[in-house]
Amino acid sequence: MTRALLSVSDKSGLVPFAKNLVELGYELVSTGGTHRVLADAGLDVISIDEVTDFPEMLDGRVKTLHPRVHAGLLARRDLPEHMAKLAEFDITPIDMVVVNLYPFKSTIQKEGVTEAEAIENIDIGGPSMLRSAAKNFASVLPIVDPKDYDAVVNKLKSGEVNREYRKSLAAKVFQHTASYDALIANYLTETSFPENLTLPYEKFDDMRYGENPHQPAAAYKTALPETYSVLNADILHGKQLSYNNIRDADAALRIIAEYEETTVVTVKHMNPAGIGQGETLESAWDQAFAADDISIFGGIVALNREVDAVTAEKMHAIFLEIIIAPSFTAEAYEILAAKKNLRLLTLPFTTNISQKLEVTSVLGGVVVQERDLVGESEDNFTVVSKAQPTKEQLQAMIFAQKVVKHVKSNAIVVARNGQTLGIGAGQPNRIDSVVYSIQKAEKKPGFDEAVLASDAFFPMDDSVQYAAEHGIKAIVEPGGSIKDKDSIAKADELGVVLIFSGTRHFKH
Repeated sequence: MTRALLSVSDKSGLVPFAKNLVELGYELVSTGGTHRVLADAGLDVISIDEVTDFPEMLDGRVKTLHPRVHAGLLARRDLPEHMAKLAEFDITPIDMVVVNLYPFKSTIQKEGVTEAEAIENIDIGGPSMLRSAAKNFASVLPIVDPKDYDAVVNKLKSGEVNREYRKSLAAKVFQHTASYDALIANYLTETSFPENLTLPYEKFDDMRYGENPHQPAAAYKTALPETYSVLNADILHGKQLSYNNIRDADAALRIIAEYEETTVVTVKHMNPAGIGQGETLESAWDQAFAADDISIFGGIVALNREVDAVTAEKMHAIFLEIIIAPSFTAEAYEILAAKKNLRLLTLPFTTNISQKLEVTSVLGGVVVQERDLVGESEDNFTVVSKAQPTKEQLQAMIFAQKVVKHVKSNAIVVARNGQTLGIGAGQPNRIDSVVYSIQKAEKKPGFDEAVLASDAFFPMDDSVQYAAEHGIKAIVEPGGSIKDKDSIAKADELGVVLIFSGTRHFKH
């Protein structure tokens, strides 16, 4: 008779699966709560201590860590000496292991959980059995996921449990136990940058393709999900999110989290296209649209207030990929959902993003850093020019600084308070970004109020000179160049306000 060992914390689908195994000729062995569930269902099931001839002990910490279990799992059926050794010690081979692990993840997600509670939910025997079974997958069928129960039964009945299928289940086991251990390691680790970095992720979705149609892709979210994430948004309407959609939407969420005020952010290719604020959502939309009414075509829109009908009508008039908001009124949803492919997402907005690691792949590895969550305040500003800023200029510079940290370097933002006017992104030199952003901005209403923000210092005074000659009256940049004195002198020569923020915001 073939033997299956079942020990699961997640009991979903357990009894029907076990009944199928009995019908297929399996003898059942089980532990603790799993044994009780199977016995209560009327199934003949052998207790694990009958197999080990040793009682469960230490409040269940030790029950399956025994040679009679692991020899039965690890013995190679194709080696006579292994089988002879089992016979010598009267050990019955185990042909299937059905195990899922103590709920460590859900435990540490509970509010107020103690470290002691978390540690008691670290499974030891379960991973050991799974790894033994997976190592010996040629002889032992390792099952870690209740979603696989039906497929296993069907393949057993049809005789399709071949080596390839066994190997796939073994791979799934090692993926699962590796992720489980990584979650534990991260919970216990108190440094941001340990010697060995293990980051558990769970598949969110298979993508149709990546950045381009010839690139296969998938999306994964962190094992402990962040609430403020496009991967945890509610998708109310529209097509599946693409790879580029997810990255663009993520950029929009990062930007709009900078603002408490009623704000609309439009994004294209992970850069802000236009940002607007207003007393109402409609006026904020008008400002964002006017900031760049060309780039918004096919873009992403994030709003930090409930979408009303009048704003929805204006957004409906142009082609957009995604709209993200805390909610939509029923009328607004009806207006926007008339577009079959427009994705409508809801997510509770916050200005309090948690400090987590940013991981970026490079050939042969990753680089890791903490998120750029430095706030912007005039308290951090140092006026280095003779000209002094007005209150309005200071407000505009704070607004622009919050934008510039989300623009690809070299980054320049021309803005007035509550509206971007021109954005220069990703140029290989700073003066080109200055020129581009001002050319975008100078013909727009409100340019006479404009300030200019830079993500990094000016390496020479040409940026200050160009900005001043084209109507910019106030500039904020981090400072820190060996030629800062040249930029200060140029600002004084041309009567421009120059402020050093002290914080660089490169974004590569």
